[in-house]
Amino acid sequence: MSGYPSLSQPPEGEFFRSKWVDPPAGIEFHDPAVLPAGFRAGGVACGIQGYGATDLGAVVCDIEEVSSAILLTANAAAAAPVRVCRDSLWQNEIRAVIVNSGNANAATGEQGIEDALTMRNSLATDLGLAPQSVAVAETGVIGVPLEMDTVIAGIPQLAKDLEGEAGARGGGRFSEAIMTTDKWPKRVSLTVDGVTLSAQAKGAGMIEPGFATMLCFVQTDAVVPDPEVALRQAVDGSFERITVDGQMSTNDTVLLQASGVAGRELPAGLLDAVLLQLALEIVTDGEGASRVGRVEVTGASDRAEAELVARKIANSPLVKTALLGRDPNWGRIAQAAGQALAGQDIGELGPDVIEAGDIAGGGREAELALRLDRGEGSAHVFFSDLTHEYIVINAEYTT
Repeated sequence: MSGYPSLSQPPEGEFFRSKWVDPPAGIEFHDPAVLPAGFRAGGVACGIQGYGATDLGAVVCDIEEVSSAILLTANAAAAAPVRVCRDSLWQNEIRAVIVNSGNANAATGEQGIEDALTMRNSLATDLGLAPQSVAVAETGVIGVPLEMDTVIAGIPQLAKDLEGEAGARGGGRFSEAIMTTDKWPKRVSLTVDGVTLSAQAKGAGMIEPGFATMLCFVQTDAVVPDPEVALRQAVDGSFERITVDGQMSTNDTVLLQASGVAGRELPAGLLDAVLLQLALEIVTDGEGASRVGRVEVTGASDRAEAELVARKIANSPLVKTALLGRDPNWGRIAQAAGQALAGQDIGELGPDVIEAGDIAGGGREAELALRLDRGEGSAHVFFSDLTHEYIVINAEYTT
């Protein structure tokens, strides 16, 4: 076994615990189960995962004038729920979302589409909503048909779990319902300047943006005039900046719902900070990860080139194992950068333009940097180290 144990629980401290996150001042934290005004959530065990795990969840907004935005994976083999949301969802008026864990309902053909629609329509009927106002998301094993009898039997239980005070404090149950290989639920509920925001995310493996490889659901009572612009901006600085293993999921979904009940707009930087911390939680949990690195590339010909080089470094098994072993081996960074720009001549890269000393430190967050001399482009990526546990988890995932 490796001598570098992975984290079995999140790092201690408040939600905003990363040195790379700059939240606004004056935040009041709540029990993560608490949702903003106008929202209810819940989660039940219906038997998809087995072992009594909570595996079917939902969030619903009681405000008809809800504003919303949803971002979905760019994977060409997108799962059935993603296709359903692309094709028939009222993306600016999403009243509810139903989510299951344990089965991705991906690579399941036309039956998978029918199953996703059945899930969506069944919850819509129980809640009295238009089916087109209900999103559906799924996560888990690819290529296995859903056991729809199990799911359908669980939906009435879920609808009941959403009722009353229990539903208003259902964020905790919902966050547990969306987990797969996650070691801890990724969630928060907070208030700042009269606006409340809660969020729940899942993800630990198959993490590489294209836009984002995970599930994340955000609810707020703020007024959000253009939710798609707000969400895209926050995602660009968070879920678009992470990688665990360079693998793009078939099921990525990020949903923002705003009830507007507070009568105030989101405080500047709040959504960005929350999503960045959640993104870093995913990398920190990266299926056996013990450390998180941040690589910054500057002096590239443009941002696209900087991004290409940063990702090649972040996804290099040699760099990731150096992060694990606290080995400031700048040669591995130079090799990865040269591979990213293969066929071009960027000259020799050495310690005068590569900063890797922070890798040797004892902290859970380490920084490394590369300065090219090709222009003004820059980009950064957050990544996890590579441990023995990652191999075990993924070698045994379906067995």
